[in-house]
Amino acid sequence: MKTLTACAVAALAVSGIASVHAANAGKTLVTIDYTDIIAPAEMQAYVAGIKAYTRCLREHGVTFSEYAVSHETGRNTYEISFEREPMTWAQRDELGSESRPCKAVFNAQVDPHLESESGAVMTEEPELSHLPADAKNQAPPQFLHVFNYTLKSGPAAHATFADAVKKIAAAAARTKWPYYWNVVAVEGGGEGAPDYQLAFGGKDWAGVAAEPEPSLWKIVANAYGQSEAGAIRKSLDNAIAKIFDHFDRYNAELSYIAGINSNGPVSRISGTPVGQ
Repeated sequence: MKTLTACAVAALAVSGIASVHAANAGKTLVTIDYTDIIAPAEMQAYVAGIKAYTRCLREHGVTFSEYAVSHETGRNTYEISFEREPMTWAQRDELGSESRPCKAVFNAQVDPHLESESGAVMTEEPELSHLPADAKNQAPPQFLHVFNYTLKSGPAAHATFADAVKKIAAAAARTKWPYYWNVVAVEGGGEGAPDYQLAFGGKDWAGVAAEPEPSLWKIVANAYGQSEAGAIRKSLDNAIAKIFDHFDRYNAELSYIAGINSNGPVSRISGTPVGQ
């Protein structure tokens, strides 16, 4: 398994993240993510409702994008996650009214088909992430592997986790490791929500399943020496209480990409429901 505590972490080739960070240097970027759970018998009606909602967004010229992914594995494969592109809280306030005219469409044509829905605030953690300089020019990943980390209780575990992952990201940058990932902190997710989420992706199953060469811990050892790499790995292990993961597939059919009719770059992964 590819995790920060196992043999490797691979990459999220995210389109758009690099440019957004550059445009908002020194500002915290957040998104509100939602995951919808749909009863199998309701999936067709749910999809029709989401399409009606995205048509409404297009008709009103909404200027921000909302990206959808379908859960290919995990606790329930009848899950769809949505994510409004990362932005500052001030930008979110400014754009909050854009989709308001379509809220009634969402309520009438999507809500009745939901079994349940969960949401959380995701805060971008650029110092813990390893992204290519030309991320904004790369094709969107079609397959995504998401790791969720629940840490041990207390502030020490959070500080230890952040320090260790920051060192790993610095080692990846220093050694020009060509596998990339994105990390977000999770807030307001409710009981059972993870503390951090790490995501990487590829164009196909092979792209998200193959082990990197050289391995993550090999490049960490190359950057800091074997002894320090071992200490980083041990501290990370000690900070983490639980890890769970799932694979997602980018869903162009249910995404709304501002300014175009279908398809488009994926800013990150995991989810934020449209209309929220």
